Amino acid sequence: MSYTIKEDGKFRFIEEGQGETLMLLHGLFGALSNFKDLIEHFKQTHQVVVPMLPLLEMDLLHTSVGGLQKFLNKFIEHRNYNHIHLMGNSLGGHVALVHALKKPERIKSLILTGSSGLFENGMGDSYPRRGDKEYIRNKTALTFYNPAMATDELVDEVYEITNNRLKVIKIIALAKSAIRNNLGEELKNILLPTCLIWGKDDTITPPFVGEEFHKLIPNSELHFIDQCGHAPMMEVPAAFNAILETFLAKEKS
Repeated sequence: MSYTIKEDGKFRFIEEGQGETLMLLHGLFGALSNFKDLIEHFKQTHQVVVPMLPLLEMDLLHTSVGGLQKFLNKFIEHRNYNHIHLMGNSLGGHVALVHALKKPERIKSLILTGSSGLFENGMGDSYPRRGDKEYIRNKTALTFYNPAMATDELVDEVYEITNNRLKVIKIIALAKSAIRNNLGEELKNILLPTCLIWGKDDTITPPFVGEEFHKLIPNSELHFIDQCGHAPMMEVPAAFNAILETFLAKEKS
């Protein structure tokens, strides 16, 4: 399924369906394919918006979680979105958390899956290693419970990024920024209804991370999905969508 990527000023994004806004933030190696099943399901009931986060396009000084949050805020204000159900996976969850802390006015609820912000295992100390495709394949497979989810297409995308020296520098900058930007002390200030959806077999942000988010975010609920890794919306879309649908039904105005 292909979608029209809209352009408005410096912003590129997908916007499908009508209703309350469900905004999706991808992770460090995220692509539109990550959200395919989610978009198809929820565009029937919501306005699904996926901004293209400039992970590798910002200048090095602003290549950080904070820089991405500022970009997101400008996008939301420029497009005048309100009552947003803001969902983020991995690094996208971290950006969503920072945004909920700094600019909660336009946000109606928060959905986090495999989010960084407390603890995450990186892709490994030697990552990203250039020129070794099998290494990239094995590291990409760690994202999933089922290693077959690391398709040739997905591996090729990561391989292409890691073979560009400047992109590698920016990936490392973002990863280090995520580790430095620990939100443990601040999460008690998030008062938005929050849905945590976690893979029981996530090795990057393990289950205890979801439990800690649940403990620290006052108005949160936690759901685990068995036989599922770091990207539940990709690996088990039907189970993920069912949990999210129930949560959004409760938050409907």
